Amino acid sequence: MDKDNKFIILVLGLPVAGLLYGGIIVALMVTQPAFRDHPLGFGFLFFLIPFIIAATVWIQASAKAYRN
Repeated sequence: MDKDNKFIILVLGLPVAGLLYGGIIVALMVTQPAFRDHPLGFGFLFFLIPFIIAATVWIQASAKAYRN
């Protein structure tokens, strides 16, 4: 995969993935009683998933930059 394809995925794919993720969260909060009963716990879980992904990508990119 060349740099142009990676950039297209970043510019177009990341916002679409974020919208889908947000839509899934809203749909779960509206339809599932367990999510409505424990909003703080599930909200933290919904926050934690993208945070862990972003931190992993950031650390891997930093490690790659320091290796070179």
